[in-house]
Amino acid sequence: MASIKKRPDGTWRARYRGPDRRERARHFARKVDAERWVASVEVAKSRGEWIDPSLSRERTGTWCRKWLAAQEQLKPTTRVRYEGIISKHIEPTWGAVPLAEVAPADVAAWVGQLTSSGLSAASVRYCHRVLSLALGYAQLDGRLSRNPAEGIPLPRVKSKQKRYLTHAEVALLAQECGDYGVLVNVLAYTGLRWGEAAALRVSDLDLMRRRITVRRAMAEVRGRAELGTPKDHERRDVPVPMFLVDDMAAHVSGLGPDDLVFSGRGGGILRNGNFRRDTFDAAAKRAGVVGVTPHALRHTAASLAIAAGATVVLVQRMLGHASPSVTLDVYSHLFADDLDTVADRLHEAKINSGADQMRTSGQVILLTKEQGGDRDAV
Repeated sequence: MASIKKRPDGTWRARYRGPDRRERARHFARKVDAERWVASVEVAKSRGEWIDPSLSRERTGTWCRKWLAAQEQLKPTTRVRYEGIISKHIEPTWGAVPLAEVAPADVAAWVGQLTSSGLSAASVRYCHRVLSLALGYAQLDGRLSRNPAEGIPLPRVKSKQKRYLTHAEVALLAQECGDYGVLVNVLAYTGLRWGEAAALRVSDLDLMRRRITVRRAMAEVRGRAELGTPKDHERRDVPVPMFLVDDMAAHVSGLGPDDLVFSGRGGGILRNGNFRRDTFDAAAKRAGVVGVTPHALRHTAASLAIAAGATVVLVQRMLGHASPSVTLDVYSHLFADDLDTVADRLHEAKINSGADQMRTSGQVILLTKEQGGDRDAV
């Protein structure tokens, strides 16, 4: 049980025993403050929300580093980005602040400061996400009773206008890219991410079945090309249109199973920056599709697939999205024609239903023998 006792110097000492059976105490100038503190502790204990004060005194900057070190599932590129956000945006504000003193209002003010500094809405949201994940881990570890970064209003991200190429534009771009024309068609008709295409090996191709198996992806980490698992660590099979099969077969002719399907001019992994500088950007200009990037061909693949009648689930599986909702978040506007088709079919069903009802719901009149009731039905 908690107790409050006046000390010789006139202050009040409040004591309680925590769930861990250890006794803790604080001193107050007024008895009423000691009583309030003890009462709040007892309520927290009864609700299972009690937090060991020694744990919540850890500095937020130190905790963010501990949290990041425990995230073994992160891909190298994500880890590097998280490290940069902690160093540049979190530690300058929160580095010396104890976890227990991080308040929602202060987090909201920090988000506002990031926005005012000129940081894009997407970057502000990413910074907030890193802080929120670290504080959520502190809550899981029993250092906080709640995550003070949850529910904070965030700036809205304005989606950029995407450029979707037509079949004719893709064909012209592929032609202008010369030896890399097959790569352009693969990106535009299979939806592979750049890192997935760059890491593709001949053994990943099953052209008899018209399938590409995505097993790995290349990522550039601090200037080095590293091979790892695809995004979300999910292996998937991607369909290859028939017209691409012969071109791909000719492209890999003479290569071994472990050879890269697409490599740099001097061999080795094809880097996005080198490809754009040496081939793609100039080819895009000649083809009249300035502003398109190799990654943007993934959007073209989605639009062409949807125009060909692919469902949300099929597009999701082809692109390797985590769920259909992710696909809809990005490409929902491309399914507008499908909505019209559904409405038209419902209209036709309703009209046909009404016609059937008119034919079958009338009053039945029995014919007498003289009226032909005994004639065979026609």
